[in-house]
Amino acid sequence: MAYTDALFQLGMDLTRSSTAQKEDHGHSALAQTEDRKDHFIERDGVRCAGTHLIIDLFGARRLDDLRHISDTLKKCVEVAGATLLHIHLHHFTPNGGVSGVAVLAESHISIHSWPEADYAALDVFMCGDAKPHLTIDVLKAAFKPERTVVKEHLRANSIPERTWEIVAAPEAPKRAPERAGRTKKAA
Repeated sequence: MAYTDALFQLGMDLTRSSTAQKEDHGHSALAQTEDRKDHFIERDGVRCAGTHLIIDLFGARRLDDLRHISDTLKKCVEVAGATLLHIHLHHFTPNGGVSGVAVLAESHISIHSWPEADYAALDVFMCGDAKPHLTIDVLKAAFKPERTVVKEHLRANSIPERTWEIVAAPEAPKRAPERAGRTKKAA
């Protein structure tokens, strides 16, 4: 029973399959309808795995409101043109901070808030055709920060092109299983 309760709190109800469980088992509608694509992007002539935005909100509001945070993450996903797979948020006590993630087909958006300090730290990482920069205005409108700091990192942008070819190559041949060694008992 405790195991079931713990899974339910993580958004995984054993009585019905969640989207996250279907994803884990490779049964997603997305995977079945698309040919395999690596979803790497090219920006300014640089090939990379995606754009990762580190966003700090200072003097922000409504950082303890679970419904508001969930709705804001959904709006971010929508404006970025991404595909939402699952949202999980956790409300901490006594300060009311929230930690959570929106899992996307294109990667994720995560948040950790400190309402007592009017501060929130967010990561927006997306690959493919998604537009993570469009989430910045949504976050500003939702949390009304006095100051916003955004840092951008192109993930895996320093890997040579040949490595990308290896990553995108078909599965490598599997090793033969190792034989279990047997020892003889001394008489």
